[in-house]
Formats: sequence, C-alpha cells, structure tokens
Amino acid sequence: MVTDPIADILSELLVSRIADWAPGALAAPGRRATLLYAYPGGDAGPVEAALRVFTGPAEPRRGQRLTVVVLAADPGDLGARLAAGQAGLSAEVSVHLVPGGPDRLPAAAKAAGAAGAPMLAVLDARRGPAPAPAALTAAATGRPAEMLMVLDDRSRTGSDHRQALAQAGFSLVSEVEVFGTSDPGPSLLVFATSSGKRLEAFKDGIWVVGATIGVRYRAPDGATGPVEVTPSPDPEPLARRLLQRLTEVGRCSVSELREFTVSRTAYRSRDANQAIGDLLAAGLVVRDPATGRLGGDVSVELAPTSAP
Repeated sequence: MVTDPIADILSELLVSRIADWAPGALAAPGRRATLLYAYPGGDAGPVEAALRVFTGPAEPRRGQRLTVVVLAADPGDLGARLAAGQAGLSAEVSVHLVPGGPDRLPAAAKAAGAAGAPMLAVLDARRGPAPAPAALTAAATGRPAEMLMVLDDRSRTGSDHRQALAQAGFSLVSEVEVFGTSDPGPSLLVFATSSGKRLEAFKDGIWVVGATIGVRYRAPDGATGPVEVTPSPDPEPLARRLLQRLTEVGRCSVSELREFTVSRTAYRSRDANQAIGDLLAAGLVVRDPATGRLGGDVSVELAPTSAP
C-alpha cells in the first residue's frame, strides 16, 4: 500500500534529477553550482539520499565547487545527520543547514553566493503556505536556474504559482498532480526552468519513478482523468485533449503540440506523437504536408468534418 507516494517520488526524483543536473552544472564556466532544498523537516531520508548522489558519478571533480543548503522549519537532529553525510563527501562539497522555511531562501541563496551560477532549488511546501514571490525570485537568480516544487491543498489555495514563477523569471513550467492508492488527495509536482530539454527530462523522469512506485498522474486542470503510470500509457485521453486544444487555437505545429503536452498535461512529449498519429488515422485531424515524417515543423489542424 502506498501511504505517502509524494515522499517516495520526491526522494527518487531528487536522486535522478541531481544525478542528471550536477555534472553539467559543475562543468559550466565558473565550475560552481548550488543545490537549495527547503522542506518542513522531520524525515531526513530525501536529504541524505541527495547527498549520497555526490559520492557516485555526480561527485564534483577537483577545482569544482558544490554548495548544498538545506532549509528546515523543524531541524530536529538534522544537523548531526547532515554532518555525518558530509563526512563521506569530497572537499569540493559543502553542506549548510539553515533553520527556517522557504522565506529564508533569499538570504540563504545570497550567503551561498548562488546567483549567476547553476542552481537547482527544491521547495517542499506541503505543510505551509505557498512560497512567497521573493523566494521564487531568489531561486531564479541561478544561471541557469531550475526549481522543483511540491504543493498540497493548503499551499495551492489562492495561489497562481504559474504566474508567480513566470514573474520570477522561469519561462517554462510543467505541473502534475500525483495520486496514490490511499492518500486523501493529490499533491502537485511543479517543475520550472528556461530549457525545453530540461522540462522534457523532468517529465520523462517522473514517469520512470512513478512506474516503480505505483501512482497515477493528472493534469491540474482536470481535462483528463488520472492516468495510470505505465511504460506505454493509453494515448486516448491525450488525443482527446489535443483535439480540444486544436479546437481552441486552430492550427498548431507538431512541436507546439508536444510543448503543450509536456507543460499542460500529465503526458510526455513522446506520447504526443502517438496521440497525433491516432488522430490522423481516425481522420479527425489533417496535416500539412500530407505525407512524410511527422516532424516538429508539420502543421496539424482539425479535419473539415471535425470542426465545430
């Protein structure tokens, strides 16, 4: 039975995202990067798992510098556990504990000298209000900057996080509701970046993780129901959503439909190809040019008989 799927997913995502992010971030000019992790405190498992990543392929090389800043509203014995974790890390990794919530993120980022270098911020806001605009803006000062945020009903209420992230400087956002088998309601995973490739990597990553944990995903707008996370998901709900999108905006390129799929639905970019192919086979849409590979520059629109 899955009792806290978001905790399992967050822990696994931290490991996979950091392993994917750190080598490239540390190879950037300046050879320094910052990982910021803000959470309520209590379970130190995700933090400890994140630190262990830096003892493997993501371990910084000589001359590189990685700063890890952990903000915890309720630190408990986290200081001692982080000290034990850092003992197994190379000298190129420094770990700092800052008592407090996400509101301390601007000061913590400044103290770490994070601005202007690659930064990955992870904000677990499941027990409190949504992060303030100042925290999001501070997280966006990385060059480049990425953010993984977790929200629950309390932290989502009355907050337009897409608009807040855009105003902070993140141009691309993807969000997915996560359902377990027994939890009372979904939590929301939000990933913000300015790189389309990184956005696609995030979506691919949550599908890999979700398949091992046993959860369902849903787009926050509820346009499609919860999707079972399998290696080959049912494309029919996505096909309906793309058909609706074409009804709303008219002609789109395949690239635009892929981008919409990644940012606005629970599906991956690769799933859009199959859904578009199914719509073409059913005669519900037409393409231009009419033949050839279904590349990103191919235009798709409703077939005349499908238009309202």
